[in-house]
Amino acid sequence: MNYELKGNSPFPIALLQLNEGERVQIESGAMLYHNGKVDLEGHMNNNGKKGFGGLMSALGRKMTSGENFFITTATGTAANGELAIAPGNPGPIQELKLNGDHQWRLNTGAFLAVDPTAGYRMVRQKTENALLGGTGGFYIMETSGTGTMLISAYGDILAVDLDGTSDYVIDNSHVVAWGSTLDYNIEVASGTFGFQTGEGLVNHFTGSGRIFVQTRNVEALESLLEPYISKGSSSD
Repeated sequence: MNYELKGNSPFPIALLQLNEGERVQIESGAMLYHNGKVDLEGHMNNNGKKGFGGLMSALGRKMTSGENFFITTATGTAANGELAIAPGNPGPIQELKLNGDHQWRLNTGAFLAVDPTAGYRMVRQKTENALLGGTGGFYIMETSGTGTMLISAYGDILAVDLDGTSDYVIDNSHVVAWGSTLDYNIEVASGTFGFQTGEGLVNHFTGSGRIFVQTRNVEALESLLEPYISKGSSSD
C-alpha cells in the first residue's frame, strides 16, 4: 500500500495512491474524496463467505464485535489514482506491518485500511474474557497475510514494548492493538468491577511484544458530556 499522511495531527488523512487494477480494502464510510480514477464497491464484511453463510458471517461480526456490516474495496481504474480516507476517531493513523513474524490483534474500531494480500478474521476469545468483553466481546479481530494495515485511535497512539520480564496492565478502553505473541486476560481492576478506583476492566498482558494504546477513550468522553446533554421530556 502506497500512502501519504496529510493534515495536521490530531486530524490526519491517509492519501492512498492506486495504480490501474490495484486494490485496497477500507473501512465503510472512510472515504473523503478520490480523483475519478478509483472505483468503490461495497460488500458484506463476510470473510469471503458467500450466500447465506456470508450473510450470517457479516451479521455475526456486527453483533459480536461491533464491526461494520459492510466493507469497501477500492480499485484503481487508471494510473495515478488517488483516494483520501480518514477514520471516525479524532486521532492519528498508525501503520502496522503484517508478515510471518508480525501479526496483530485489534480492538473494536481500530481498523481503517488493509492491502488485499492481508486482512483480518474474527477469533473467539477465552470464555472468561468474552463474558467481561470490552475488546470485541465474544470475538476479537486477528490479522493475517502479508502487507500493510492502517489503524486509528482516539487521542494519540503510544507504543508499549514488553520484553517478557514484566507484565503490563492497561485499561481496557485504551487498548488499540497488540502483537499476537502476547497473551492476555481481561480482569476487574479492583473491588466490584473497579468501582473503588474507577478503572473498571483492564487487560493483563504477559510475554514479549508490542502494544499500541490510545491516550483517550470514548467512554470517558461520554461520561464527561452526559451531564450537558439534554435528555428531553415528554409533554402532556
